[in-house]
Amino acid sequence: MDPRLSFLSLIVRDVVKSRAFYVEQLGWPVELEVPDEVVMIRVGEKLVLSLWQESAAVQEIGPIARGEGALPFTLAHNVASPAEVDQVIAEAKAAGGTVVVEPASREWGGYSGYFADPDGFRWEVAYNPGEIGASVL
Repeated sequence: MDPRLSFLSLIVRDVVKSRAFYVEQLGWPVELEVPDEVVMIRVGEKLVLSLWQESAAVQEIGPIARGEGALPFTLAHNVASPAEVDQVIAEAKAAGGTVVVEPASREWGGYSGYFADPDGFRWEVAYNPGEIGASVL
């Protein structure tokens, strides 16, 4: 099996609210949409972010579990400078996101902060000065 990620689906409580955050507020372009069920946004050459209405997802994948605190994964949006980290965090906040960790210098040599979308999915916005960071810009 090739190492590949083609779709990243976020199971959301209210796809209309999530669409408003990502599409109307952040300005991300919709590639495909089924009203009240799914919104698909191309986020890379071969990667699509899918916002999938929970009630529709349950029919296909079964029960969804949620709890308090951060979900056990994060999404990352890498940028080319610390100033861009500050800018993207500010844009997410203005769009209705919640800043959960203010941007700061990190032990690993970079600079990052975190925001949560309307469903609590945590996005890291990071400047990574290493080769791996440069490779994803």
